[in-house]
Amino acid sequence: MQPPAGSQVSRVPAQRTPPEQMAPPAPAPLPVRPKRPLRTVLMVVAGVLALLCAGGAVVGFVLYDRATAPDRSAPDVAVDNYVRALLVDRNDTRAQEFTCGGRTDLDGLRAVRDDLVAREKRFNTKISVSWGPLSSQQSGNEAVVEVELTISASVDGITQSDRQGWRFETRREDGWGVCSAQRTG
Repeated sequence: MQPPAGSQVSRVPAQRTPPEQMAPPAPAPLPVRPKRPLRTVLMVVAGVLALLCAGGAVVGFVLYDRATAPDRSAPDVAVDNYVRALLVDRNDTRAQEFTCGGRTDLDGLRAVRDDLVAREKRFNTKISVSWGPLSSQQSGNEAVVEVELTISASVDGITQSDRQGWRFETRREDGWGVCSAQRTG
């Protein structure tokens, strides 16, 4: 239907709702995540294994350090290890681990070792060194250790041996170390 001609039609504008009054659309429902118990179990197991590996590495390091550290727990132990490293194993680097830091007077025993090596070459034989009990007299951070070394060689089926008394002065610094060695007899 149309309004008659010549008449004025008043138009009322349609009312609009301002955007701030409009309600937001309802959010879409969140998808339900499937339960993943296997993933959780695997994460826990991986965490426990990582902790066990880290703990095992620490324990392994400590045990390795203790096994390879020189035993310098007592004066007689330090002397025993020093004599073994120098005269039996003939390992100067290892022997150095049992000496005092700083100045030492161990040339006499090194000369004995050098003489043994020279005699082995000259006579084509093997010379062995052994010793008995070590006697130790401790006074504070210093101690004197005495021992009798037995030097033996077998030449043409005949075993010869020489006994030498030695006096070692030791000092406790970072553990006990051998500072000097003198022949006593």
